[in-house]
Amino acid sequence: MIIKRLWLTNFRNHDETDVELNDGTTLVVGLNGHGKTNLIEGLYLLSGARSFRGAKVDALVRSGHTSAYIRAEVENESRTSLIEIELTTQGRSKAQVNKQKVKRFRDLGDTVRAVVFSPDDLELIKGPPAIRRSLLDDTIAITNPEFRAVRTDLDHILRQRNNLLKQAKGRLSNDLETSLIIWNEQLVNAAELIGDTREEFIHQFGPSVADFYQQVAGRNDPVTLNIEADWRHTGLAEALVKSQDDEVRRGMTLVGPHRDDLLMLLNSLPSRSHASQGEQRSLALALRLATYLYIEKVSGDQPLVLLDDVFSELDETRARRLVECLPNSQIVLTSATGTVPEGVNPSQTLSLEEGQVCAP
Repeated sequence: MIIKRLWLTNFRNHDETDVELNDGTTLVVGLNGHGKTNLIEGLYLLSGARSFRGAKVDALVRSGHTSAYIRAEVENESRTSLIEIELTTQGRSKAQVNKQKVKRFRDLGDTVRAVVFSPDDLELIKGPPAIRRSLLDDTIAITNPEFRAVRTDLDHILRQRNNLLKQAKGRLSNDLETSLIIWNEQLVNAAELIGDTREEFIHQFGPSVADFYQQVAGRNDPVTLNIEADWRHTGLAEALVKSQDDEVRRGMTLVGPHRDDLLMLLNSLPSRSHASQGEQRSLALALRLATYLYIEKVSGDQPLVLLDDVFSELDETRARRLVECLPNSQIVLTSATGTVPEGVNPSQTLSLEEGQVCAP
């Protein structure tokens, strides 16, 4: 899969950007704040994923406008596809492939697959569980349409169930109990599939993370990944019964896959609390590299690799080791200085100034 051409219209600080990309490595240079990361973000959104910066639609649309547009020409084997996304602050955003509307943004992942490396990836290790759950679910969803659908169903079930609990205002009535029985059954069915899929994914994914960590860190420290999901021990149905009083009192669903965490052990100790920052950064890089490998294996396709000013955060040794691990695929990377580590050989350079592509 190759992104041949990208158009950004009223996206962040990009008024009208039109760039052609080749199938090698593209270096994007420019001062901070001039739109390098915005271009990377636009490319990543083509995969149907949420902004890797956690941005809402309002932040993606250029100031003074109500809509932003991302369009791309994508080549996959002998097929060429046109992806079009409209992000709007008024109403629902829309996407289509070859003029056919997609039901869910996530379905864009059937056409474009991308892995992004960002300086904020340290949050994968140090941040809250929601970030790690997103890593799991976003990676699985790229190649698993059934999981995408069930994950959407789970969000709907939780919204409805939480609304019931909030409306109860701490009081368990007969009507509430009857309604909870119905939503609990749906929640259990969705949760079991999500839990099983996550476990299967970790079984495949974990060894790759361990291997890449040892390559990037240059050490043989063992890395182990596990899912923290207490409800899996007794089953969600029983866990919901036990937590019902607390849920009614607090007005929210307290157990289920939406509370799971990815536990990453380095030398048998939690990396979040016991690893040094250098070790955490190596582990974050390993997670991204393993994500690429998983997607490539499962889909048979080479995802687009996006590197957003990653090398500025790495020492020379770790940067060199990361370069050695990078796949031979289409890569777009940014740099404020235009310098890249040895081994990175851009076949194309784009210069950005105030959201405009200029001659390098």
